[in-house]
Amino acid sequence: MRNIRRRIRAVRSTQQITRAMKMVAAAKLRRAQTGVIAARPYTKKLAEVLGRLAAVEELQHPLLENRPVQRVAYVVVTGDRGLCGSYNINIARQALEAMQKEQDVEVSIVAVGRKGRDYFLRRNFQIMQEVLGLGEEIEFARAKRIADGLMRDFLGGRVDRVMFVSAHFVSALQQRVEVQQLLPVLPEVEEQVAPDYIFEPDVKAVVDVLIPKYVVNKVYHNLIEAKASEHGARMTSMEAATNNAVEMIDRLTLLFNRARQDAITKEISEVVGGAEALKG
Repeated sequence: MRNIRRRIRAVRSTQQITRAMKMVAAAKLRRAQTGVIAARPYTKKLAEVLGRLAAVEELQHPLLENRPVQRVAYVVVTGDRGLCGSYNINIARQALEAMQKEQDVEVSIVAVGRKGRDYFLRRNFQIMQEVLGLGEEIEFARAKRIADGLMRDFLGGRVDRVMFVSAHFVSALQQRVEVQQLLPVLPEVEEQVAPDYIFEPDVKAVVDVLIPKYVVNKVYHNLIEAKASEHGARMTSMEAATNNAVEMIDRLTLLFNRARQDAITKEISEVVGGAEALKG
C-alpha cells in the first residue's frame, strides 16, 4: 500500500507538469497560428508574381541557374526541445529518407534545431552549419541571415542544390512534413495566364530584387510554419500525457483500495480466528 501511494503521488506530480505544459503550448500555438495565417497570403502572392513573370519572360538570375549537381545541402528544421511526440523524429526520418535517394552526390546538412542536429551527428552525417535557439517566435532578421548564408553558398559553388525539410502546419492535431527545393529557385509557371507587363526600370532590375526576396520569404515562412507545428505537436502530446496520467491514477487508486480492503479483511479474519481460539 505504501508503494502504491508513492506511485500515485509521483503520477499526480507528473500530471500537474504535463497539464501546465499543455496550457503553455496552447497559448504559444495561438500566437504562432495567427502569424502563420497572416503570412500565407503574402507568400502565396509572391510565388504567383514570380510564376507569372516566368510565364511571359525568360528570367535570368544566378539563383535560377540549374547546373550539374555534385553537392546538395539539406536544411532540416526541428525543435530544440523534446516532449512533442513524434514531431522531431518524423522530420528527421523524412529528411534521411530523401537523402538516401541521392546518388553520386555529396550531402551536407544545415541543422536548424538541436534535435535534428543530434539525430544526424549520431549517424555520422556532415553538419555544414547548425542554427540553434531560434526561440519561441521566429525573427525575420534571423531567417534572413539563414537565407543569405544559403544563397552565398549556392552562388559561391559550395552547394549546387538546397533542399528544405520542415513541417507544414495544418492544424493543432496535424502537421505535414514537406521536402521542398529552395535553390535553384523553381518558379511555379502559370501557362494559362499571359498578362502584358510593363517593367520599370527593366526586367533585370525587377528580377534582381524579386528572386532574393522570394528566397528569404520562403525560408521565413517555412520557419514560422515549423514553429507553429511544433507548438501544436507539443500541446497534443502533453494533452495525451495528462489523460494517460488520469487513467493511471484511477487504476492505481482502484488497486490501492483493493489492497486496503484485503488488509482489513485479513485483520478481521485474524480477530475472528483469535476469538474462536479463546472460546475453544
